[in-house]
Amino acid sequence: MPALPEVPRSRQTRGQSAVPLRRKQLQSSAPSRPLWRRALNYLLVFAIAVLLVDALVGERGLVATTRAQRVSDELDGQVQRLRRENAALREQQRRLREDPTTIELKAREELGLIRPGEILVILKDVKPPR
Repeated sequence: MPALPEVPRSRQTRGQSAVPLRRKQLQSSAPSRPLWRRALNYLLVFAIAVLLVDALVGERGLVATTRAQRVSDELDGQVQRLRRENAALREQQRRLREDPTTIELKAREELGLIRPGEILVILKDVKPPR
């Protein structure tokens, strides 16, 4: 607060001093609020805290939403993998139904069949002598 200029003595009236008057300072302790108002403030703070906690860890809170999103992403990955596998199986089924070369290869691999005139040679691994 800027200092007030001193009033010359000639201008001073009776009962006035050279020090300017100051406003009375308020008491340092603020007047207490009514009990119901303080209780309402505490209740509001408590309600806000409960809502924040519920928003974070509640049934539909941030943690549950994040967990559900992660599970959803994993399931999407599984669905994509199964779709690729189904497409490969459909292609294999089509080839087995329509392509004679594929049918012949499967018959040779799985059933051990040979064409007439072919000679079957079976090789066994022999352990070398010690």
